[in-house]
Amino acid sequence: GMTGMGGGSLMTPLLVLVFGFKPTVAIGTDIVHGAIFKSFGAVQHRRLGHVHARLTAWMLLGSVPFSIIGVAVAWWLTQRYGAGYEHTAKVILGIALVFCGLGFLVKAYLHTDSDDRPFILGPRDRVIALLTGIVGGFVVGLTSVGSGTVFGLVMLIAFPLTAAKIVGTDIFHAAILLAAAGAGHLVAGSVDLRATGWLLIGSIPGV
Repeated sequence: GMTGMGGGSLMTPLLVLVFGFKPTVAIGTDIVHGAIFKSFGAVQHRRLGHVHARLTAWMLLGSVPFSIIGVAVAWWLTQRYGAGYEHTAKVILGIALVFCGLGFLVKAYLHTDSDDRPFILGPRDRVIALLTGIVGGFVVGLTSVGSGTVFGLVMLIAFPLTAAKIVGTDIFHAAILLAAAGAGHLVAGSVDLRATGWLLIGSIPGV
């Protein structure tokens, strides 16, 4: 709720390492859980005026369809290789976590000096937002990691937004992105709804 980060980068590895979930189920469960609890944060940030709607829309143009592609690739690999894919999924998840960890480290040392003046997207900004959505959406659909770290880092580097608008836009975008990816994982049958419910009891008031 405060930073836009901590969903996939914390929850998914906890589900795998602490609770013993299969990586594919941990990924799907975290995405559905994230879609619900981040929606509560998204509504509040929108009410506070912390969401750049047009930037969100351009990122969603790339992230939503490519998150579905990421889910479809994960589903196909599961069907093709069965239990043998679980080890590969854990490796892919680990690689994504390492890169997002590096991104988190970079983000911690970057600071925005932007004021709160309106930011109008130019052609270059739209291209950056779209490409970020394509890459980030696919990674999120495949691994559940990056909905906060990747998009937040790019916004911090590429766009003159205040810290509050980066967090608000990040959470608002992530809520919609994860809803699309979560629907795909529900169809694929890679979601533990009972675990999702227990996670939400803590995460909704937390966010």
